[in-house]
Amino acid sequence: MADQDRKYMEAALKLARRGIGSVEPNPAVGAVLVKANQVVGKGWHKKFGGPHAEINALQDCKKLGFNPKAAAMYVTLEPCCHQAKTGPCTEAIIAAGVVKVVVAAIDPSEHANGKGVERLRNAGIEVETGVCEAQARLLNAPFFKFAATGKTWVILKWAQSIDGKVAYAHTTPRRQWISGEQSRKDVHKLRRRVQAILVGINTVIADDPLLTARPSKGKNAARIVLDGNLRIPLDCKLLATAKKVPVLILTSQQALRENPQIVEKITQKGAEVLAYSEEEARSNLHFLTCELAKRDIVQLLVEGGPTVIASFLKEQLADQIVIYISPKILGGSGSIGITEPMAALTEAVGLHHVEIERFGDDVRLTGLSKKTLEEISICP
Repeated sequence: MADQDRKYMEAALKLARRGIGSVEPNPAVGAVLVKANQVVGKGWHKKFGGPHAEINALQDCKKLGFNPKAAAMYVTLEPCCHQAKTGPCTEAIIAAGVVKVVVAAIDPSEHANGKGVERLRNAGIEVETGVCEAQARLLNAPFFKFAATGKTWVILKWAQSIDGKVAYAHTTPRRQWISGEQSRKDVHKLRRRVQAILVGINTVIADDPLLTARPSKGKNAARIVLDGNLRIPLDCKLLATAKKVPVLILTSQQALRENPQIVEKITQKGAEVLAYSEEEARSNLHFLTCELAKRDIVQLLVEGGPTVIASFLKEQLADQIVIYISPKILGGSGSIGITEPMAALTEAVGLHHVEIERFGDDVRLTGLSKKTLEEISICP
């Protein structure tokens, strides 16, 4: 791989990252146009349903007063060749007179999967693939997993003190946050990336959360509650807003049979009740993730308490873990710790491609599971 190719592709990857949180469930894509060793156009996919990165790069080129004819384009994902919310990027590239296209990763979707590259080559354009491919796959790992396996990407997120406490004790006079304001703002960015957010019923009863991203930027993820015995308060914020932002209650068929009036009241408020059978009770999380995949939910954010987090880990359903660590030692003023429920795990959970970033005094640690990396063809 030429150093120049890597340099321009890394620039395209940097542009692509700007779209994270606005383009999902579509992938974040960046594109750079180069002519005579000079960047003459830049673009990225800015929002879901909007022009793709390649189109924005071509428009930027013309806006800057350059002609894209005979230029090379560096793009982080194979250009599309089908008509969807926008026109095929391959045709725009061909019409612009671009002579070379360098692609980081092939789009594994059924409508693509090499078809875009083939269309460009058939038009006489030189195409090179695989430049910074690992970085491109990691950037859009949830998209690649869903396209390759049909499975929803599961993110486990929690905030904790240094001594592993995830909340203050209920005896605390007023509600106090474990994490700082900058960390909480970052969580809202995370919420904007996903199509569904999940908590357990104990979180709903204790905190009465709304589970929406603020600011929403025009979209909000569906809210999911694990509620095996239908204990959800009928006056909670989730049900009060269910007609505006979807709410799904996962319960047991036994609870469904025994509480028809509660089910009716929940559905009247606009929420959906989904039941798993008694035979599926031990694997209700597998049942849920399969159901979400059928609904084209590419990313699920789990914000539940320690028991819910540990359950996903036990079932080996976690793709990504995001932990906000606050420089506090709560001791006796803290409630249950994250470590107690995890003591039931029979196997160690290792994280790979770990990233650490500071948010004020807090530290955010993120990492991916080995199983997930193998599914998207990335070495741990």
